[in-house]
Amino acid sequence: MSALSLAVRDSSTMLRRNLLHAWRYPSLTLNLLLTPVVLLLLFVYIFGSVMSAGIGDGGADRSEYLAYIVPGILLLTIGGTTIGSAVSVSTDMSEGIIARFRTLAIHRGSVLIGHVVGSVLQCMMSVVLVGAVAVAIGFRSTDATALEWILALGLLTLVALALTWIAVGMGLSSPNAEAASNNAMPLMILPLLSSAFVPVDAMPGWFQPIAEYQPFTPAIETLRGLLLGSEIGYNGWLAVAWCLGLAVLGYVWSKSLYDRDPK
Repeated sequence: MSALSLAVRDSSTMLRRNLLHAWRYPSLTLNLLLTPVVLLLLFVYIFGSVMSAGIGDGGADRSEYLAYIVPGILLLTIGGTTIGSAVSVSTDMSEGIIARFRTLAIHRGSVLIGHVVGSVLQCMMSVVLVGAVAVAIGFRSTDATALEWILALGLLTLVALALTWIAVGMGLSSPNAEAASNNAMPLMILPLLSSAFVPVDAMPGWFQPIAEYQPFTPAIETLRGLLLGSEIGYNGWLAVAWCLGLAVLGYVWSKSLYDRDPK
């Protein structure tokens, strides 16, 4: 077999392992998935009318605020799901299974590839589930064309890939699963500090740069534009640049940590 065939075969095996592990022990994924669903319901049904009146033209329309926050909730879902990847990688490292894999005649990068592909698939399934909840409570995207839906799906996948590589690096650099969970928490906190729930212009002046100059805000604004027909501007290019930069950074970081000789 060629080197490429071996890499694909071994990566597929590791992907099946990770998916089976997630299926047999779903508690972590479900707990991380519960947070965006609770936030969605909380902000729509408890704060929806007030928030809509505050950021809109003075009218209290909960359905408009629902449409506004769904793109941010979807990005928050991806950030939360990737925390599970950091925990899973750290668990593999601390329990010795990675050391066992190093002794086997398998493609060296297949372990990380299996984790990354499995995490991206879990992210997209989580996005579908949260999106279904949003549709069930009234979210509609009637103005989006088929091309815009494809671009939105591609953006979500690219964000999931970028954040997963960062999460894998966090998992490899953490001494245990608890530390990995804590280290990866910014992946869920940053969406809360973006334009997910209120426009950047409505934030205090000193806080606006924090919300604007981070990867989630351009991604959210791009997704919002694709789904709702709002203006995207330069946010699309910024979102792609952030995703590619984070993906490359996470890959290089993860590979360097994984290739180190075990202590």
